[in-house]
Amino acid sequence: QVQLLESGGGLVQAGGSLRLSCAASGLTFSRYAMGWFRQTPQKTRDFVAAIARSGSTTYYQDSVKGRFTISRDNAENTVYLQMNSLKPEDTAFYYCAADGNSYVNLRTGPAWYDYWGQGTQVTVSS
Repeated sequence: QVQLLESGGGLVQAGGSLRLSCAASGLTFSRYAMGWFRQTPQKTRDFVAAIARSGSTTYYQDSVKGRFTISRDNAENTVYLQMNSLKPEDTAFYYCAADGNSYVNLRTGPAWYDYWGQGTQVTVSS
């Protein structure tokens, strides 16, 4: 059974930092590209960042470029999202997801991803 378990969310002031982790089990982690998405009650689930199977390639939503960094440790079956210079508009529920069919191009649409975690709340106060 595949499980993706996010952690590291919480409440932080604007300008602060958080590091999200997503621990994967039940799948061959190195065969999956990984992504982070976020969702608020008023919006759809939006792409944040993705990383290729080897970690050699990353891709970001424009609004987080230069502030967020996605990384992975295939030995630990974990993907991370380092979030710096947080803004109130970053407030959302954050999900990690696994894409087993991404070989070259990283994909931003939620429908491409095979497995999802339960999410973790990030709240940024102004």
